[in-house]
Amino acid sequence: MTLERTYLDYNASTPLRPAAREAMVAALEAFGNPSSVHAEGRRARALIETAREEVAALVNARPSEVVFTSGATEANNTVLAAGWQTVVVAGIEHDSVLAPARASSARVYEVAADGDGVTPAAALAAAMPAAGSGATLVSLQLANNETGAAQPVAEAALAARERGHVMHTDAVQAAGRIVIDFRALGCDLMSLSAHKIGGPKGVGALIVREGLSLRPLIWGGGQERRRRGGTENAAGIAGFGAAAREAAREAIGMDRVSALRDRLEEGVLRLSPDAMIVAAKSRRLPNTSCIAWPGRLAETLVIKLDLAGIAVSAGAACSSGKVGRSHVLAAMGLSPEIASSAIRVSIGASTTEKEIAAFLAAWETMRDEAQIAA
Repeated sequence: MTLERTYLDYNASTPLRPAAREAMVAALEAFGNPSSVHAEGRRARALIETAREEVAALVNARPSEVVFTSGATEANNTVLAAGWQTVVVAGIEHDSVLAPARASSARVYEVAADGDGVTPAAALAAAMPAAGSGATLVSLQLANNETGAAQPVAEAALAARERGHVMHTDAVQAAGRIVIDFRALGCDLMSLSAHKIGGPKGVGALIVREGLSLRPLIWGGGQERRRRGGTENAAGIAGFGAAAREAAREAIGMDRVSALRDRLEEGVLRLSPDAMIVAAKSRRLPNTSCIAWPGRLAETLVIKLDLAGIAVSAGAACSSGKVGRSHVLAAMGLSPEIASSAIRVSIGASTTEKEIAAFLAAWETMRDEAQIAA
């Protein structure tokens, strides 16, 4: 008998939307090079430009500001590799922001988060150099990938703008889960990923404010308005566009998802009063729960849940299956005991009440086993 699976790891990757799959299959027939001027090339170009409009609409940007990349990691690396003299960054950022920042020749200031998972805008502003101190980048994610805690991007962007600095936000986890307005946030740069919103892996976007000059990371034939060289992945981009179109509609009404998340957390705390919801006091993404169960190892919890047919993760799923202490929770000042026991449960628009019940049943079994062992 095959074990029925329950997928609760949407922050790692989402199921491919049927609309995205259909768009990709159709785009595979458009085999022409999008940079060619003949009919076949124009057909491929039209698919890309339609997707550009759809991705732009998702975050209220101009289509001309959308630069397609191989994913958010490339988008983040493009931003960090642009020759900054100073980089001010939150310590809870994704590794695709922190690693290139640390590897650069810039002066890097990492700002810690508070115990609720929020990096205070005032702390970021205090780390920013004065106006005229050289090319400075400030990078703050829109919402954290592990805790779901929303970050004060608009406030940080205002402080950066007052000093003449450039503001970047990694909006990968927020896209499709909350309404995003690139213009209202006041950012200069924004990173997005297709596979976090029901699109394919291997494609993302960097939103570059009109008028901002940014050195390309990948040089080539001048594609993507000379901001990113290389023939575009037309099929992947078409899938990205279709996913963005549907995700924009979903982001308006996430109350059902938020209610399911709350039901899951209430159930966990009822079954295990010694467990805790990390960043519970902060404004969070409606789909994300970071649950710490002190005295247990996160890796063990993930494996036991997997054996019970439940897919969750311990932190970001970007380390070839490696599970270690979360740098995010460390940057929040949480103890090693709590940080090493935290798992992430992330749901989506297609998650059902039955799946939440399945998770809670598996959690109850783990609790009972722990009590017997004690």
